[in-house]
Amino acid sequence: MSDNRFTDQEMSIARSADLPALAESFGYDVHQKGKWHLLKDAKHIVIKDRSRYYDNYKQKWGDAITFLQDYADMSFREAMDFLLNYNGYARDAPAQKPEIRLPKKKEKPSVPFALPEPNEDNRRVFSYLRKRGIAYQVIDAFVNSGLLYEDKQYHNCVFAGRNATGEAAFAYKRGTYDKDGIGFKGDVESSNKEVAFRLPCDPELNMVRVYESPIDLMSDMTMRRYITSNCVALCCLGDGALESYLKENPHVKSIDLCLDADQWGRQAAERMKEKFTALGYEVRDFVPPRGKDWNEYLCSKKQKNKERGDAR
Repeated sequence: MSDNRFTDQEMSIARSADLPALAESFGYDVHQKGKWHLLKDAKHIVIKDRSRYYDNYKQKWGDAITFLQDYADMSFREAMDFLLNYNGYARDAPAQKPEIRLPKKKEKPSVPFALPEPNEDNRRVFSYLRKRGIAYQVIDAFVNSGLLYEDKQYHNCVFAGRNATGEAAFAYKRGTYDKDGIGFKGDVESSNKEVAFRLPCDPELNMVRVYESPIDLMSDMTMRRYITSNCVALCCLGDGALESYLKENPHVKSIDLCLDADQWGRQAAERMKEKFTALGYEVRDFVPPRGKDWNEYLCSKKQKNKERGDAR
């Protein structure tokens, strides 16, 4: 028995529910790409093989049971009863089958996107990013391009994500004060995650580099100064921003994944490589040689160079 109220067979029947059809019963617009099914209004959820899904926000896999628990506010028992009826297997064979309706998706109040008010200068942004090993020239280029500035209220780094027309549609904030190694970070309300943070696309280049965060992108640019375009920072582990970039730039045929070296980064890289390879892209996976991410690798390189200098 997998649960003291349900048999293994019942658990298997519940988990075998067709997830794309189940999602459509919520009102989601579901479309297929290869072996994956995507939800138009919830790009952080990707369905594989019709029976399981991955939530990029929660960074975990799930099945039909957890889908109802997480997105329909059902208890385990309610989810099981619904799925058994949904699959035509009523445990108690009631004389009159009760009407069961899934709750509608919860809609957040619509708040217009707006960039935070800029500070008079970017002194703290420069100081913070320099401490993290980012080259002054890289920081200056981001500031001059309108991709980075310091906000007035909290003095955060604000990374402005601009869409194909150059209009700001996304903003990621990173605190300039790390207390005990943990600093503030988060998206500005109503940011478009399908844009996230990116560098403009050069029509002469048919590839794109993909990072988890803008600071990882800046770290790689510090180590490889020839990188000046064709980059996306997802600001999460979802691939919606990469999809948008590829759609806007159909000449791009190659993807270099430069995600973190930790468990979540490796899982995301494996998932994206499988997905985009199936869609016809050439996908390469690059892992930082040392450290959790590209910024840690940059800092370790600088420390080693400093130690070599001291030794001499």
